[in-house]
Amino acid sequence: MSTQATLCLAAVFAFSGSFVISAHAEDKPQGFIEGSRFTVLNRNFYFNRDNRDSSAPTYNSGKGNSNGYSEAWAQAIISTFNSGFTQGTVGVGVDAFAMIGIKLDTGEGRNGGRSSFDVLPVASDGEARDEYTKIGAAAKVRLFDTIVRVGDVFPANPVVASGDSRLLPESFRGVTVENTSVQGLTLQGGRLHAMSQPVSSNLDDNFETFYAGPVNSPWIGYGGGDYQVNDNFTVSLYASQLKDAWNQYYAGTSMAYPLSDELALIGGFNLYKAVDEGKQRLGEFDNDIWSAKLGVQYGAHTLALSHQRNTGDDDFDYLRQSDSIFLDNSIQYSDFNSPNERSWMLRYDLNMTHYGIPGLSFMTRYARGSDADYSNANPIYMRTDENGNPLTDQKRWERDVEVKYTVQTGAAKDLSFRVRQATTRATAFESDLDEVRLIVEYPLSIR
Repeated sequence: MSTQATLCLAAVFAFSGSFVISAHAEDKPQGFIEGSRFTVLNRNFYFNRDNRDSSAPTYNSGKGNSNGYSEAWAQAIISTFNSGFTQGTVGVGVDAFAMIGIKLDTGEGRNGGRSSFDVLPVASDGEARDEYTKIGAAAKVRLFDTIVRVGDVFPANPVVASGDSRLLPESFRGVTVENTSVQGLTLQGGRLHAMSQPVSSNLDDNFETFYAGPVNSPWIGYGGGDYQVNDNFTVSLYASQLKDAWNQYYAGTSMAYPLSDELALIGGFNLYKAVDEGKQRLGEFDNDIWSAKLGVQYGAHTLALSHQRNTGDDDFDYLRQSDSIFLDNSIQYSDFNSPNERSWMLRYDLNMTHYGIPGLSFMTRYARGSDADYSNANPIYMRTDENGNPLTDQKRWERDVEVKYTVQTGAAKDLSFRVRQATTRATAFESDLDEVRLIVEYPLSIR
């Protein structure tokens, strides 16, 4: 089935389902003002990255000072307004946002340059801007259980998902539709013609991928859905088309099966298929990549083992700085998605609520990848050694640690503190680096 057919089918289901099953629509709050919500998220973000074996693009006053060390500290204020809908069979409303990122410190020649560091926008002279803003809005229409948004949107699904791992979140511009008529089933579809990177004030940027860079594509379309079969099992199917670049197809499952009050089995499976499309702006490719996870949860403890494998000859690519990669071994820095790469990961989580400290959690994981081979990669994704030969038999590992605490009561309720640390080591195709992220967030809900 083509992606366009998939999108059309999703839209038909969405709108037809609105008329077939709409009994619970009456339970939803009515009124533009009565159903509205205004929130302000204060985010303080510190990030440093030490490229141990290479010179990171950390510029200073246009002098091109490359010292291999990137560091930035910044403050964000992210305000969002989500209205309710006007009363009646067809309700209208609006979603709007206004965000500002403020530089606190980038040190001498350590702003990260124009790289994946991406904490603050960097001008042509190499200096990080003191502040930048994002302002946008989307009109929305609700017909029974179907909501259509037109404007600046934040899709969240395995093929198009706005990223939020930097100071300000990523956004897209276009049309989205969502339907929840059938209990347990959420259908999504959309056609987007622009994306805005986390460090860009422009909401009408061209598309860019993580591994191939900018791509001359007029739009990306997607469609699919998630179905919660029961309390323990969920199935997802999605497809997307980045015009003249790729068709991507996704299938996934997640499972949590209780064996007792304290013991449960957890697991899941993710599969992507990506093939070139149209004018083949990213070259010819046909990639299959999958991951599988199995674990056990006992009280406060969760231990899981996952395996991931790319059977294609090229990197599995996705939209830059987005969260559009629902693979178990795509973690803080590494995606473990190189050609023919196979990887294993062991992850441990601890929820301290069981020990009388609600809001405190701990996570650590270790992943190792091997057999990455660029021998048959297309020219866009090819990586070579100093002699121009394709890289083969490449290996890497990553170790992550994260501690988070969220205040549970009082005036500071929902104030959170998070520390994230990552260490990676690799052969020629990746960097050796150490990085630390400190994130403090304080959400305020006005209504």
